[in-house]
Amino acid sequence: MFYTVATRPTATPHKGSARVSNNGPLDKFLSDTLSSLSNSGPAQASSVEDLEAGYTLQLDVPGLSKEQLDIGIEGDVVRVTSKADAPRRVKAAWRFPLEVDVAASSATLENGVLTLTLGKKIPVSNVSQLVIR
Repeated sequence: MFYTVATRPTATPHKGSARVSNNGPLDKFLSDTLSSLSNSGPAQASSVEDLEAGYTLQLDVPGLSKEQLDIGIEGDVVRVTSKADAPRRVKAAWRFPLEVDVAASSATLENGVLTLTLGKKIPVSNVSQLVIR
């Protein structure tokens, strides 16, 4: 199972619509949340492919260079973020079923598409035999 950033709404809710009820703090929370999501821009398009030896992850990052991106791998989580000086903001994370083998992984950026080839770390059994006396 893969987890990715949810798509964000691109338009603010209609401000002229009639309210059914007035919940005060709840209305304020929902209004603030929806307006902040709409101002942050659309989520980046991505795709994940599960292969036998690993995963292939593609993320659209037009206008960014490889120096403006950070890729972090911790166990089964992969994070892609843009640096502070980048012209666009990118922040996304994915969780994979198996841990990622960093030594068997690579990243390329071509024509605004970041492609990560992530190796799977195959779990090794640590079962020890105990002799019965």
